[in-house]
Amino acid sequence: MQLASLILNLKLKEIKHRSLCPLSATLDFFGDKWSLLIIRDIALYDKHTYGEFLNSDEKIATNILGDRLTKLENNGFISKHVGQDKKSKFDYLLTNKGISMIPLVVDIILFGTQLLPVGLESDFINTIRSDKENSIVQLTVRHQKLIEEIGNV
Repeated sequence: MQLASLILNLKLKEIKHRSLCPLSATLDFFGDKWSLLIIRDIALYDKHTYGEFLNSDEKIATNILGDRLTKLENNGFISKHVGQDKKSKFDYLLTNKGISMIPLVVDIILFGTQLLPVGLESDFINTIRSDKENSIVQLTVRHQKLIEEIGNV
């Protein structure tokens, strides 16, 4: 009975594409805010644990967080590793596929600054606005090093 439940659960995680349009296919996966916010938290804010994601300002529900982490892992955007500090916890890291999302996340953030009241920008936003390309390179290199470190553990 447990095997049947597991198979059903895995089938529910599959992405069903509505068309062959690349934008539509992307939205089929990232159309919900939670997946992008998890990618943002890992890529930009160095959050790597379940508890850190729960403490984000958006206050994701535990069932949604678990579902999105599984979805992101099953689709190759993040990888799950036994915690280095505490073996009973897991760390989530971007994969190369997840790292490839960094420029998109940065662009969406910069676009979103147009929707916020003036004065709410952080130092981080001002930094990426003033030197977007270098910010993306630094973020990419940082996450590639994390992948290498985990591979050498």
